[in-house]
Amino acid sequence: MLTIGITGGIGCGKSYVSAKMRLRGIPVYDSDTRAKLITATNPVIKMELTRLVGPMLYCPCGCGVMQKEVLAKFIFGNPDNLAKVNAIIHPRVKEDFRQWADEQKGKDFCILESAILFESGFDGEVDFKVCVDAPLELRIRRCMERDKITREAVVERINNQMDQAEKCSKADFVIVNDGVQALEPQIDALLEKCKKTLNK
Repeated sequence: MLTIGITGGIGCGKSYVSAKMRLRGIPVYDSDTRAKLITATNPVIKMELTRLVGPMLYCPCGCGVMQKEVLAKFIFGNPDNLAKVNAIIHPRVKEDFRQWADEQKGKDFCILESAILFESGFDGEVDFKVCVDAPLELRIRRCMERDKITREAVVERINNQMDQAEKCSKADFVIVNDGVQALEPQIDALLEKCKKTLNK
């Protein structure tokens, strides 16, 4: 089985491409969703994050819900704090992905979808790396429409991510999601290339 990592900056459409992969019967691990679930339910993570950030990180009512604004304030503009939080969460997500991937045995491919594939070191968990790309203005417009936020807020998010050109340069394959080039032929070409890698 070949594991394929799919990434891309905000508004590029990596989740859209992943959804098309699911329609082809290829299992997809959504690392963002899984990370949120693991962070909310894993007692070791909750203990270590509380020790790092403080007792107000989780709702004092005892419901176990993380107060995201507390975490956001802790990591905003502080790379050291962000690195400490990631050091707690990322290893557990990687372990969760490995267990999930083991359950997909018998499939030709499985997919790891991650916005921070390279930044988190998750690229080391996959055999083949794919970056979904789109023109900057189109990305901004998509995010403004989807999230109902201002252009300035979208640009700030983009500026806080790894440069899109750098992501593309690190990938083994780039899918252009510009609303002009058809996606299906590009996905066909990607899977054909992966099959050749699988059969080597």
